[in-house]
Amino acid sequence: MISGRIIGTFLAAALAAAFASHAQTTVHRWVDKDGKVHFSDAPPPPEVKESSTQRMGGGDAAAPQLPFATQEAMKRNPATLYVSDDCGELCTSGRTLLAKRGVPYTERNVGASKEAADEVKKLAGAMQVPLLTLGSKAVKGFDEELWTAELDSAGYARTALPGQNVPAPPAPAR
Repeated sequence: MISGRIIGTFLAAALAAAFASHAQTTVHRWVDKDGKVHFSDAPPPPEVKESSTQRMGGGDAAAPQLPFATQEAMKRNPATLYVSDDCGELCTSGRTLLAKRGVPYTERNVGASKEAADEVKKLAGAMQVPLLTLGSKAVKGFDEELWTAELDSAGYARTALPGQNVPAPPAPAR
C-alpha cells in the first residue's frame, strides 16, 4: 500500500513538472518605424532594426542554469567581446578563456558593424581587438593573466560548473 502512495506521489510530481516546463514563453519587444512599441510572442518583422527578446516563466530544463555569482556579475558587469574577422588566435584565446570560465558574453564584430567599430575606437582610443568590456571597464588586447584578474574583480566564477551550457568558441577562420 505504501509503495502505491509513493508511486502516486512520484507521478503527480512528474506531471506537475511537465506542466511547469510549458508555463513559459518568449516575449519580443520592438519599435516600428512610427515609434510605436510592440510586444509579441512572435518575432519582429525582418525590417525592424532594433529589438529585444525576453524569456518569461520558468521550469524549462533546457534553459541555461547559471551560478548565482555569475548572474550577479552579469548584472553589475556585463561582458562584451569585440573581435574582427582577422583577429585570429588572440580572439580565439579570449573566447576560450570566457567559455572555460562559463562567462556569458556578447560578441561584437567591428568589421561587420560600424557601431561596434566606433565603440572600440571610443573605448580603446584606436581600432584594437580583441577588446573585452566588463561593465564600464575596457581591457585592451588579450593577456590571459590580465583578463583573469579583471574577470575575478568583476565577480565571475573561475570555472564553468559541470553541466553548465557554455558555447564552444568558433573555429578560427582560415
